[in-house]
Amino acid sequence: MNVDLPPPLDQVAALCEQGRLDEAAAICRRTLQDSPRHGEALQLLGLIALQRGDAAEAVRLIGEAVAAAPREARYRINLSAVLGQAERNDEALATARQVVASHPDLSEAHNNLGSALVRLGHCEEALACYDTAIGLRPDYDEALYNRGIALQSLGRHEAAAASYRQAIALQPDYVEAYNNLGVVLAALDRCEEAIANYDQAIALDPEYDEAFYNRGVALQALERHAAALASYDQAIALRPDHADALKNRGMVRQALDRHDAALADYAASLALRPDHAPTHFSRSLCLLQSGDLQGGWREYEWRWRMPQFQPGLRGFDQPLWLGGEPLAGRTILLHAEQGMGDTLQFCRYAAAVAARGATVVLEVPAPLTRPLAGLAGVARIVARGEPLPPFDLHCPLMSLPLALGTTLPTIPVTPGYLTADPAEVAAWRQRLAAIPGMRVGLAWAGSPDMAQNRLRSVPPEALVPLAAIPGVSLVSLQKGDAAAEAGAPLPLHDFTDELYDFADTAALVANLDLVISVCTSVAHLAGGLGRPVWVPLHFNACWRWLRRREDSPWYPTARLFRQTAPGDWDGVVASVAAALRDHAGGRDRASEAPSP
Repeated sequence: MNVDLPPPLDQVAALCEQGRLDEAAAICRRTLQDSPRHGEALQLLGLIALQRGDAAEAVRLIGEAVAAAPREARYRINLSAVLGQAERNDEALATARQVVASHPDLSEAHNNLGSALVRLGHCEEALACYDTAIGLRPDYDEALYNRGIALQSLGRHEAAAASYRQAIALQPDYVEAYNNLGVVLAALDRCEEAIANYDQAIALDPEYDEAFYNRGVALQALERHAAALASYDQAIALRPDHADALKNRGMVRQALDRHDAALADYAASLALRPDHAPTHFSRSLCLLQSGDLQGGWREYEWRWRMPQFQPGLRGFDQPLWLGGEPLAGRTILLHAEQGMGDTLQFCRYAAAVAARGATVVLEVPAPLTRPLAGLAGVARIVARGEPLPPFDLHCPLMSLPLALGTTLPTIPVTPGYLTADPAEVAAWRQRLAAIPGMRVGLAWAGSPDMAQNRLRSVPPEALVPLAAIPGVSLVSLQKGDAAAEAGAPLPLHDFTDELYDFADTAALVANLDLVISVCTSVAHLAGGLGRPVWVPLHFNACWRWLRRREDSPWYPTARLFRQTAPGDWDGVVASVAAALRDHAGGRDRASEAPSP
């Protein structure tokens, strides 16, 4: 609603835009000296207080403006907005509803009501308000922008993008709309388009720290780590207390193998938000990857405060055991919490727990019950979902290293702590007898449900050089959708349709001369069986493989092949092929040597 402002109040808006808040406030106060209940001067002074970050004072002043001019809808619209800024959301909503009731034809009232509803999480109802506002005023760019926010909150990213684009078409310099459009495009995995919108926002406002931060997020998702680092640097320079930018810069530095700098960033972020679980978790991975297992295990317990780990937090009535209580004469439930590979790696701790005098019950996913049935230290194994026997204490498998104080020198290493069924091994020996030369198992992809699967998986076409090595026969160990990706150039002996659980796979692996597997459950199975296993790793490999090592303290029979640059699988495969060629040649020479 437009009003005619008496001079010099008509100068206030321009002064505020120029950042000359003291001058603007002085004009308002001079007006109030002559007219203490001057509604416009009160509400302008309230908006100045809001611009200074004092939402409580803004509420007081604009509330006085409403009292002085109760029929002025614009004051009540602004009062609702500043109540929201002051986090008095119920009052903000009530005020907004009153304005809509008294001024149903005022588009600003419906837009303001929508914003109040969004703050309270009522996004569907807010959409109807924005649609009404836009119906009353089709060129209402702010309502289109706010409509995008509501759609974004509902996860309707395509529709949100369309709404932001409409707002930008009406206001080509709408900085916030470009930024938010980038965010929804990134959520749609269209990171290049997202970056273009962040760049546009930054071009319009070179001090827009949030656009630099979001640009870093998109670049990080594309593994363009150097560019992401530069973008986070700019966000932090503009806003040194940007805790998320500090955390993410730490993650990028870690990905670039700059772990000391990463830990410094995590520390700075945690100084701002001491209880931020994702930052503690990222720090745990950095410490573990650096070989500081004790520090890493402590931080790793923060995972339970993160939504993706909540399913593993079982909520048993029995106490959690983290090493402080004696175990002699007590029954403890050790339960799997994450993936199959994690379970295969950490089930080794059952023997150490049993050695403290406990009766160990092990709960694992059903496909692992057979291969773990003979695991040392386990009195009873239970498939997840089956009724549990009575127990006194419990511990998730991946908390056992903390409970037992594991350091690098004290990792429990028992070659062949997993075993395959002898009868099944014999049956597979007969099945594979006709396959000539060195039998090498291949697994090139992990579970698609894992966030980093795209990074750790090798494109099957990159493995073609392995098929050209004389004296080598390739045997597929790849299950799932990725199995169909290997085409004719990669000749494989494929028995995977006959592998119903990990016990079947274990019996097959026991008959192979070598397993080549990316960081997935097959690698852990082969390592646990004590079979030779080569693991191709991406540049920023999982913490369990540590840094810059070709061996693994977890698996003495493992050999690691690392990318020297992010995404360079061709270089890794070339190294694997050269090693395999030497290995196969040495094996042939040994078989040709005369008997003594």
